[in-house]
Amino acid sequence: MFETPLELAQAIGAHIRVRRLGFGWGQAEAADRAGVSYRTWRRMETEGKASIDDLVRAAIALRCEQDLKTLFPEPAATSMDALLERQQRESGNMSKRARSVRRST
Repeated sequence: MFETPLELAQAIGAHIRVRRLGFGWGQAEAADRAGVSYRTWRRMETEGKASIDDLVRAAIALRCEQDLKTLFPEPAATSMDALLERQQRESGNMSKRARSVRRST
């Protein structure tokens, strides 16, 4: 079953609340740790309304910023050619990083 944007936003707000409570923080403390206003934090939890910046700040404060990086994964390859192209692109990026690491050491 599909959820509406409002339902998804409210579910994210509820997850933020549960995580905050797991740390034993009040909303004011969590807001302070995240660097957002108390009103913004309260609105994020209760209504699911926040800017992307506020959401990132909340994720960092709640120590789950790594989860944001996987929010929009690259879609599956639609053909074998697309898969090979992606692998070549990724191996090129890997070798560039390896060269960069070697130069800095």
